[in-house]
Amino acid sequence: MTRHTGTAFAIEGGRPFTGHVQVPGDKSISHRAVILGALADGVSVVRGRSEGDDVRHTEEAARCMGAHVDEERICGGEQVLRSPDAPLGLGNSGTSMRLLAGVVAGRPWTVELRGDSSLSARPMDRVAVPLRLMGARVEGRTERCLPPLVVRGGSLQGIDYSPLVASAQVKSCVLFAGLRAEGQTVVRERVLTRQHTEELLSLCGAEVSESYEGGDHVVRVLPGQPQAFELDVPADPSQAAFWVVAACLLPGSEITVARMYVGAARRGFLDVLKRMGARLDEFPTTRPDDLAATADVVVRSAPLFATEVDAAEIPGLDEVPVLAVAAARAEGTTVFRGVGELRVKESDRLDAVTEMVRAFGASAQVDGEDLFVTGVRALSAGHVDARGDHRIAMAAAVAAASVPERATRIVGWEAVNSSYPTFAQHMAQLTGGRAT
Repeated sequence: MTRHTGTAFAIEGGRPFTGHVQVPGDKSISHRAVILGALADGVSVVRGRSEGDDVRHTEEAARCMGAHVDEERICGGEQVLRSPDAPLGLGNSGTSMRLLAGVVAGRPWTVELRGDSSLSARPMDRVAVPLRLMGARVEGRTERCLPPLVVRGGSLQGIDYSPLVASAQVKSCVLFAGLRAEGQTVVRERVLTRQHTEELLSLCGAEVSESYEGGDHVVRVLPGQPQAFELDVPADPSQAAFWVVAACLLPGSEITVARMYVGAARRGFLDVLKRMGARLDEFPTTRPDDLAATADVVVRSAPLFATEVDAAEIPGLDEVPVLAVAAARAEGTTVFRGVGELRVKESDRLDAVTEMVRAFGASAQVDGEDLFVTGVRALSAGHVDARGDHRIAMAAAVAAASVPERATRIVGWEAVNSSYPTFAQHMAQLTGGRAT
């Protein structure tokens, strides 16, 4: 049984996960599709977008720039877009801020981008630096360029840029700015990050290409005007990861996650879990002409064993919190190498993951950029503060679901609304419990 208590969520675990689940549309794809729909001439149709607060902020920002956005249709383009009359409020969505900074930098506008207290503590220098190199003026607080950001754009020049950190958000920001820059814009990345921007740019007719040069993944884009497109957003693998791990841990579980995106830069958590002993089967659902690879993923419970995970296997690190829950039940010590970037997510996610794992009775410690989690035979009920972080809240829910008899209380549950507002209902559906 599950129940809400104000901003808390109490879970009594022990029930196996069974059945079929369709998780929300991919959040990363949804952000980019809304932005490109606003930029494209004509009416784009984007079905199955994420309904979380983060994407809602991107949708509202598009409206503030003159685009018409409803449940499926987006009408934008050169004759529609205008400079917003007020600052763009982006809540807790770092994706919205970084991508939109690239969009407005390409236009002769002065735009302020604001976030909540959490987003206002996240560094934006990683997008400010390349945008300044392209000719935009970007101002924020401190040397790290903390929000609010003020972007004064227009008259950009294409650049050849290698981001200092593996970040699809930085890549996307530069590519969006490149659509309005003079000449070719190039982004080189040592670690392949999610390729949704490249895929969607191609879908809407932009001159974009990908290649591998000297071990780098290289993306090139030429200036141009996107055209209207049609898209069915696939299921979000980062959200599916919670149910995949839950089914691994609960004896007697068997679930199917439908039509999940399984592109190379997003499937790393599946490969890690297979290495740990998970019983996973993938049944492709993609047609030859589809934009992105999708599959129905079937998961059955199985004992897990420790492994070593390199940060490059999980670009963006979104699945690390729930993989840490898997590690907390695996035999041995799992090492997550080079995950220091977790410190500058919605929370200090590295510290939050460590605290969460310990709350359930397993061992976790940090050494520099590495996280060590030693598994236990059975987790114990605990009390978890989600720290306003949706991924910590949902990872804790998965851990709690594996603890029978006693309830675990997760404080700050409202954070899940940023990405997966129906999470509690889906948990009840898969466990035969109730969400109230």
